[in-house]
Amino acid sequence: MAKIIINKANFFHNLNQIVLKTGSKEKVAIVLKDNAYGHGLTQMAKLASEFGIMQAVVRNQTEADAIRSYFSDILVLGADGIVDSHCIYAINSLDAIAKAQPSARVELKVDTGMHRNGIGMDELLLALDQIKKRGLHLVGVMTHFRSADEMGSALFWQQKAFEKVKRMVKEAGFSDVRFHSRNSAATLRMGEFDEDLARIGIAAYGYNELPVPFDRVALKPVMKLMASRVATRRLKKGMRVGYGGDFIVSESMVVSTYDVGYGDGWCRGDSANPYMTPEGLPILGRVSMDLISLASEADEVCIFDDAQTAARQLGTISYEVTTALSPSIPRIIVEV
Repeated sequence: MAKIIINKANFFHNLNQIVLKTGSKEKVAIVLKDNAYGHGLTQMAKLASEFGIMQAVVRNQTEADAIRSYFSDILVLGADGIVDSHCIYAINSLDAIAKAQPSARVELKVDTGMHRNGIGMDELLLALDQIKKRGLHLVGVMTHFRSADEMGSALFWQQKAFEKVKRMVKEAGFSDVRFHSRNSAATLRMGEFDEDLARIGIAAYGYNELPVPFDRVALKPVMKLMASRVATRRLKKGMRVGYGGDFIVSESMVVSTYDVGYGDGWCRGDSANPYMTPEGLPILGRVSMDLISLASEADEVCIFDDAQTAARQLGTISYEVTTALSPSIPRIIVEV
């Protein structure tokens, strides 16, 4: 059976590195959206809580309900605001203010330059006025950086814009409001931490996506994908493997099938430029829905132990490699 190994020690190591940046566990919110970036929502929530993280970020109410026992506050990015003792709801538009229940705890997201979600800066005062009139409890104000993991000036002018947002919120009469803008990349990239919260996603799972010129914070991948042998056969020279017969056997060899494929969220890839496992085994021919073929007789093989390295081979990013993996694959936590 294919399985995902979750390394608890590596996860705690990464969280420790983040706390060195933020100054305290209280200022870290673990991002657990989309099945904790594929690592397992409830498993990672439990581990984060054990480490001492008290705040989380999720995509929707279903995710929030699954982990509410582990955290004091959960920021829900994609749901209408309701009155809930554990949940705070992101407000991305004036319409969302109108839909929120009076007394709901909300965080106002302001678009400072990414132009994806959030209230425009020209709408900010109107949004704040409507929040007052609707009787909503404004817990925080946030933004999101579009290029924190890239060279260039975008991060810095967005920072300046967010400083203006902070002033406008305070001048509008709001106090006891938390402000946060930093994702993983911004937290790893920048020096002094002067905000109320850091929203930490990919870094917690072991990946530093910053380019080479930036200081490297040593992180350790948390996830390893393993597959088990299904069948083995000896093939003769000239035989072909898999759909379309893309792989042609050049000499007599032993080939086994292993129980992972694109039905499990593993990338189909390009059989002309085969993916290479950490043990140096190329996938032979096309990836099937539930199977791959390798020149191995091992009962179990590692498909990847570093999603960033795998992503480079597959022409994508670590986020896509991990989040694509099916929730039905068992996640097994190991201590070391």
